[in-house]
Amino acid sequence: MKEDTFDGLGIAPKLLEILDRLKFATPTPIQKQSIPPALSGKDLMGIAQTGTGKTLAFGVPMIQRLALEKGLGLVILPTRELALQVNDSLSQLGKSLGLKTAILIGGENIRKQIQQLRGRPHVIIGTPGRLIDHLEQRTLKLDTVKILVLDEADRMLDMGFAPQIKRVLETVPKVRQTLLFSATMPEEIVNIAKSYMQLPVRVEVAPAGTATKNVTQELFFVHRDDKMPLLRNLLSEYKGSILVFTRTKFGAKKIAASLKKSGHTSAEIHSNRSLNQRLEALAGFKMGKYRVMVATDIAARGIDVTGIELVINYDLPEQPGDYVHRIGRTGRAAHTGHAISFATPEQKHDVRAIERLIKTQLPISKLPNLPKETFEPASSLYRTQGYAQNKQALPGNFSPKPRRGFGPKPGIGFGKPRFKNKKNTSYFQRSRSNGPRRSWPQDGTF
Repeated sequence: MKEDTFDGLGIAPKLLEILDRLKFATPTPIQKQSIPPALSGKDLMGIAQTGTGKTLAFGVPMIQRLALEKGLGLVILPTRELALQVNDSLSQLGKSLGLKTAILIGGENIRKQIQQLRGRPHVIIGTPGRLIDHLEQRTLKLDTVKILVLDEADRMLDMGFAPQIKRVLETVPKVRQTLLFSATMPEEIVNIAKSYMQLPVRVEVAPAGTATKNVTQELFFVHRDDKMPLLRNLLSEYKGSILVFTRTKFGAKKIAASLKKSGHTSAEIHSNRSLNQRLEALAGFKMGKYRVMVATDIAARGIDVTGIELVINYDLPEQPGDYVHRIGRTGRAAHTGHAISFATPEQKHDVRAIERLIKTQLPISKLPNLPKETFEPASSLYRTQGYAQNKQALPGNFSPKPRRGFGPKPGIGFGKPRFKNKKNTSYFQRSRSNGPRRSWPQDGTF
């Protein structure tokens, strides 16, 4: 077996020709170790980090085996973006061989997916929830599945898909080949292997929590109010494509809007965005339309973009393991990358948890001189504008709608209550008569 080529792995000549045409010259460690046993029909558990070439590791054996015997291939993934990327990769490999795929993911018209299924695809690629939808509507049968792939299995369990995965595993034939790939090996994954796999071959190319060697890392301790100035400073220092991670959907939206106001081309990707919006943002990021992508952890394993120069953890992840997946978005395909994390002074414990996982101490950098953020006083937001128009500016959890029985008179602020009973007076009326009015923050933050 040649060490630096796909020759000698048992791959058919036609597929080798396709790999050469697609410029896949050197197999990655997970590909080199997984392809031979997978081609022989054995069950396999592959443990490898994101960006290590797992799609080819199961795609090549699946296409070759399905070409030799009748049957269906099924690939299950946690997110829509990953499913679309796997579909693209398999389509490239099998296009000249007549391979037909169907992609079953949420956010797309189910009738369109039914049409794909009627075309008798060779491989079905889907997310757990939509697969169950088709099973319940009896638009999908899995009784001919010969090869089942569970990709990013640990992520699917983290997202609460365990019941759906169990349902699928009980639906497919017992006599089949199962290929399971995961970045970590929690107890739930081991239980799946014991219950639904036959003497699986275990392939581990990097221990769980191992960060890619192509990525340098850096840490800033910064107060929350200084995060945005620091981010802008880094955007002026680095000129390539940048991926920014935040914990919440609201945070991603807020950061993307702030960067746009500062003149940076940016997009956001999170679960509140529709599938078309997410695909447009991802395509724009790949093509250079957007230099900055702001994302939640839904994209930690869902973005496969070669050449990302910098990953910024604007917020530290909730789980230390997600740190590895985030920074794995850069330094892919033999490229080098850099990862910078922001941590507040009270997050030292979270930093230590990450360092214990990756077995590396994150180097701490000194903060540059940052400009002070300026905010428009909250009171100015109310000048000449009505209550409903400024619902986003109200502090706390006030409802944008007036309470029943209190209609604001046009042009006269909040108006007077329609009931004389003191119990029905509004908060604003009570505050005038029973105590001091609520103080408004002067820095524009709520």
